[in-house]
Amino acid sequence: MALCSMTGFARSHGTSGPYAFAWEIKSVNAKGLDVRLRLPPGWDAVEAPVRAKAAEGLARGTVYCNLTVDRSGTQPVVRVNEAVLSAVLATLENLAGRVSAEPPRLDGILGLKGVVEVVEADESEEERSAAEAALVDSFAAALAGLQAMRRHEGEALGKLLGQRLDEIAALVARAEAAPGRKPAAIRQKLADQVAALLETAERFDPDRLHQEAILMAAKADVREELDRLVAHVAQAKSLIAKGGPVGRRLDFLSQELNREANTLCAKSNDLELTGVGLELKSVVEQFREQVQNLE
Repeated sequence: MALCSMTGFARSHGTSGPYAFAWEIKSVNAKGLDVRLRLPPGWDAVEAPVRAKAAEGLARGTVYCNLTVDRSGTQPVVRVNEAVLSAVLATLENLAGRVSAEPPRLDGILGLKGVVEVVEADESEEERSAAEAALVDSFAAALAGLQAMRRHEGEALGKLLGQRLDEIAALVARAEAAPGRKPAAIRQKLADQVAALLETAERFDPDRLHQEAILMAAKADVREELDRLVAHVAQAKSLIAKGGPVGRRLDFLSQELNREANTLCAKSNDLELTGVGLELKSVVEQFREQVQNLE
């Protein structure tokens, strides 16, 4: 499976009988899947199938879906509101003997608000059902376009993430080869620190000295951190090669990589090793930021 970004945009449009419609879909980063629909009044019937298709095709992201529908090609129908007309005529008849005025004209009566209504022709159930099915199919086409764009961006992200992982692996190799990690350098560092401890007091408990030496040796050893960094890099590369919705797992690995880089800096007793650790933190942060865009 391919890696997918969480950002994308797509459109689709079509017609069904007297209806012309268009879908516009865009997605942005999110922790989960959040489909937000904006439908014209009267088209709520398409919501459930549209949400189902979105859930089938997408794993993460906030997805904004906007539908517009226009009805054209039908002749308007002119109707006389009989109830309003009867009320108007009754009022005119009642006023005829009370007000001195010319008799009302037909155009004046029809011009009164509410007497004449211009409405769209009634739609058939077959036309509405066909239009709803066409809308769902059109949404599927727009969704396919969105998925294609997200896959294209995901492919580019995968290459960038691979480069960051290669940089992390190279920095781990530099840390491994740092002169400060050599046994002789560690022994000399310990000897200098023990000598400094002995100079601070005339009497020093041998047991305490032994404990301090053990603590110094443990702090100087970054073997465990380097091994975990190598393991995390290998696992991240495996996930990228596998593809699919692996963004959350890669985000967790980026946190683990950052934790090991922090520990490496904290335990470092060598200037070069500290420099490598700081570079490592910078590259891991770049890796983490790019992972945030993955599905």
